[in-house]
Amino acid sequence: MASAAEQLAANMNMGSFAKATELHKRLLFTLMALLVYRIGTYIPIPGINSEAFLQFFQNPDGQRGVLDMFNMFSGGAVERMAVFALNVMPYISASIIVQLMGAVYPPWEKLKKEGGESGRKQLNQYTRYLTVALALAQSFGIAVGLNAQQGLVDEPGLFFIVTTVVSLTGGTMFLMWLGEQVTARGVGNGISLIIFAGIVALLPSATARLLGLAQQGQMSVFMLLFIAALAIALVVFIVFMERAQRRLLIQYPKRQEGNRMAGGERSFLPLKVNTAGVIPPIFASSLLLLPTTVAQLTATADLPGWMDWLPVVTGQLQQGQPLFIALYGALIVFFCFFYTSITFNPEDTAENLRKYGGFLPGIRPGKRTAEYLDYVLTRLTVIGAAYITAVCLLPEFMVNQMGGIYFGGTSILIVVSVTMDTVAQIQSQLLAHQYEGLIKKAKLRGRGGRGAPAPVRR
Repeated sequence: MASAAEQLAANMNMGSFAKATELHKRLLFTLMALLVYRIGTYIPIPGINSEAFLQFFQNPDGQRGVLDMFNMFSGGAVERMAVFALNVMPYISASIIVQLMGAVYPPWEKLKKEGGESGRKQLNQYTRYLTVALALAQSFGIAVGLNAQQGLVDEPGLFFIVTTVVSLTGGTMFLMWLGEQVTARGVGNGISLIIFAGIVALLPSATARLLGLAQQGQMSVFMLLFIAALAIALVVFIVFMERAQRRLLIQYPKRQEGNRMAGGERSFLPLKVNTAGVIPPIFASSLLLLPTTVAQLTATADLPGWMDWLPVVTGQLQQGQPLFIALYGALIVFFCFFYTSITFNPEDTAENLRKYGGFLPGIRPGKRTAEYLDYVLTRLTVIGAAYITAVCLLPEFMVNQMGGIYFGGTSILIVVSVTMDTVAQIQSQLLAHQYEGLIKKAKLRGRGGRGAPAPVRR
């Protein structure tokens, strides 16, 4: 028999959505925030020659490597060199560093485990400070690289460098604040939705580019159909894997309560195959973008002799190159295991089960339960890491065949995952609204029940 929550979820329709006024406000706030973000991707930084930079970015050989991925995540802000060109990548890099430090640095580890809400806020504050530092460093490198290029800047010099650093850093901090506001007052994770909006905004142009290549004869119709079929298959595969889980049976013992026996219920502990979600490819992309963006912009500039290695590294960090594929895959696998270890602690879960009297059949409570949970979770993470790596790297082997189209597996994974998470949050909001309606009806019925005076008839 279905539970009350499942029955309510099955009865959700457009009528229940129309009555959820709080959800309407959250959705409107989210849409307005994303609209502000999209407007910002069209505002160029002061002093940049937009037309010259667009020609520089869209060079004939089409080998821009990770800059293409950076441009995809920023919704085209990089090719326009807009104030939001850095996007939220410095914030993501800062989050990676703080989480890594929280696992190895004792004071921060204590804050994370024992600090509670205040400790979490303190770590968030450290993340913001580090975001400012990384944004300043990255924007300074971009400013120096642009200043060294002939014809990209109207008036090169110190003033241009300062204004570029202020503009790019300010844009990143505004997006970080905007993402936090969406998370608190909107629907879904704000940072993920910002990246999602940037990718979706480039989907029409990527599709048009594919169709243009097919019309010009540079891509066969068979290849075009194969790419479309591959994209559909990836979406289906991602949805299947994101919903896949291992359900562990949990048994609660019976206990005597007065003259009757209570307890003895059964429940399930769901362990997702992909516990880390979409975080690993985003983190991996962020770490690859951080050192190579400056290298890309300074590749054609006059460099000192001790920096002769920069063009070599830049050439190897192109999409489809062995070094790029190897580093990207290794970082994805690492962050799958790392982020899973942060989000799910087998020892804490085993202790909570023991505290409330629950146990896994055939497994002793306590240490043995924690070891078994870790055993199961490790093997699930291996499958999840293999799945994410395959989805993200499969298109990399096809980049040379696709004429530089960069809308690949990583972008599809992010779009599908963020969409599923956002829809789940909308459903939970609707479910909470229905619960509130039932509670109000129960209160009204209680007032008109046995304890209420009978109505007077005239």
